[in-house]
Amino acid sequence: MDRTHAEVHEILAAMTALWRDGRPLEMREFLHPEVTMVLPGFKGSVAGRDALLAGFVEFCAHARVLTYAESDEQIQTAGSIAVASFRFDMLYERPGYRERSTGRDVWVFQRDSGKWTAVWRTMIELEEVRQPLQ
Repeated sequence: MDRTHAEVHEILAAMTALWRDGRPLEMREFLHPEVTMVLPGFKGSVAGRDALLAGFVEFCAHARVLTYAESDEQIQTAGSIAVASFRFDMLYERPGYRERSTGRDVWVFQRDSGKWTAVWRTMIELEEVRQPLQ
């Protein structure tokens, strides 16, 4: 793994660790102020770091992750741009239901002044199966 790949990999791992530990606001340093998340299926978007973080905060406050795994990480670079993706498989509970969510998380990073920051995100191949809790 070359230096650029290692740097981007470390950022992805740090962001995952932060939201998994219930500290999503600490992801702030890795996100560009104007980061955009395109919603699954390209059915809208969330613009800005605060709005993206609010989604992570809401999830951490109301969901309990039972299992989470990542695989097939891929990182491609071109100059000051890096595109990183990985498959995920997550089982979590919210009040009243349990849901398995699988797919591929895609992040685009930009290197500016020696620092990588996320500028764009989406999830593709998303599958969600919800079961009511009994």
